[in-house]
Amino acid sequence: AVDGDDEETAALTSAEQARLATAAIAAAGSTPLYGFFTSAVVELAIASTTGLRAAQRFTDATVVTLAAEDEASGYAERSAWRVSALDPAEAAREALEKAGRTRGAGEIEPGRYAAVLEIYAVADLLRYFALHAFNGQALLDGSSCLVDRIGEQVFGEQISIVDDPLDPAGLPKAFDFEGTPKRPLTLVDNGVARNVTWDRLRARRGNTESTGHALPTSVRGFGCVPLNMALAPGEAESTDALAELVGDGVHVTRIDYVNIVDPRAGILTGMTRDGTFRIRGGRIAEPLVNLRVTVSIPELLSHVLSLTRHRRLAGQAEFYGERYPIGLLVPALATTHLDVIGTGSRPGI
Repeated sequence: AVDGDDEETAALTSAEQARLATAAIAAAGSTPLYGFFTSAVVELAIASTTGLRAAQRFTDATVVTLAAEDEASGYAERSAWRVSALDPAEAAREALEKAGRTRGAGEIEPGRYAAVLEIYAVADLLRYFALHAFNGQALLDGSSCLVDRIGEQVFGEQISIVDDPLDPAGLPKAFDFEGTPKRPLTLVDNGVARNVTWDRLRARRGNTESTGHALPTSVRGFGCVPLNMALAPGEAESTDALAELVGDGVHVTRIDYVNIVDPRAGILTGMTRDGTFRIRGGRIAEPLVNLRVTVSIPELLSHVLSLTRHRRLAGQAEFYGERYPIGLLVPALATTHLDVIGTGSRPGI
């Protein structure tokens, strides 16, 4: 038995969804606000001729807000399995405040910078990194950066990652699409790679056991993917405290258009968006244009200065077309290794 089913969320009508979206729009005032509010109730049942029977009902709600106009944009989102835990107006105000600081964006030279990555940026990178790094199929075919490195120090000692589908702070799941019961799985323990995820088919090939990570049949070709990751928090009180540790560098709100460059090395690339700033003298300073960044996640997470105490759930309502809400519970972090390889467009629509 797990949490994750909320009657109020399941009963939301389209009119009530519209009311919640309107609360976000009203909070933005005269600034154009883009985004959506979505909620759903999903019932998953599995039965087999061998006698397996499993069923769970779960709910989800997400608000995404983008305050944007000419040469200004700011982003915020909220996700939960209880709609009462969301405040669409709060998300809109966060996006609006961020947008107001992005006008007059300038450029910086390509190079390696220390950086503060907000919660959204951390989730963007970790989500794509996990597709190969912690995937049992990728370990078998040799494309994971953890090949021959399970049990080794791959990341910094501050980094611990657990895939915990039972945590009520996330979007809980009781079993996978093969009916295997889910349980917490330590992926990284103080920087040491401990496990990857498995379904029954790949586990047999890898001479191990399923960890309860079978995907829907329509996307099972992706392998086995952790969908409920939680990155352990640190000691920093805020992103401002992280900026003090950085001293001189860049501040990144989120990273979009993320692609995997080299899965074997854990290298990703993407564009910063909706709130990129210079950090000077330990303080967030002038806005920057969108930046093309390329990062080795093992390297980035091996040079972490600190992480925030506060974590937030960054959720998705769908997984490759399937209504299967997933979420990452992550803090913001500061790192000394973020490679800027080019500049892009200015903030705005």
